[in-house]
Amino acid sequence: MDKPFELSITSPPELSFEQNTAGRKLFSGEITFLKGVVHTSDLPEPDRVEVCFCGRSNVGKSSLINSLTRRKNLARTSNTPGRTQEINYFCIGESHYLVDLPGYGFAKMPKSIKERRQKLLSVYLRGRASLRRVFVLVDARIGPKQIDHEFLQLLNDNAVSFQMIYTKLDKVKQEQKSKLLDMAGKAISNYPVGLPEVIFTSSKTKSGISNLQTAIAELV
Repeated sequence: MDKPFELSITSPPELSFEQNTAGRKLFSGEITFLKGVVHTSDLPEPDRVEVCFCGRSNVGKSSLINSLTRRKNLARTSNTPGRTQEINYFCIGESHYLVDLPGYGFAKMPKSIKERRQKLLSVYLRGRASLRRVFVLVDARIGPKQIDHEFLQLLNDNAVSFQMIYTKLDKVKQEQKSKLLDMAGKAISNYPVGLPEVIFTSSKTKSGISNLQTAIAELV
């Protein structure tokens, strides 16, 4: 791993009225499930702005996507780690694709499935020209772990920009946020493709959802 560079990690500033409106407008229109992809040959045409969500198994990804889109059951939630096996595509209006990547780090997954998913992810990240940003979800109760670093390295190797998103903020004390920012900074500083703003979210309280909506709406 290369020597870390100096990086100041912050939370997003308070949204302006215009920013907040743009985020809400994007996610107030039609949002539909397009397809589940198991082979890269089945990927849709790269004709929209594309963002994807990934993280360790059971990080709260499906719940966050449902909160983000204001659709209760758009992404299926499960208490079974590693359930998502496909790259799931959702259409956000006519301008964006939201992509739900399979969770990583589930130890009990059969080796053959794990290898197939790893190959699919590697090919997807390496060759998707329309992919503007990867949102890497990290459980606020746990912080970044080695398996997260391995995925961040994969993104860095393929020059794919990412932004770290803490989930389950309602499960930690408010005073822990500064420590979580420090942990994020130490992780992100190893990878030049990482963005310096970390968004704290809670699917339960909806904290940070507007910031995430705006971050996506501003991508062109």
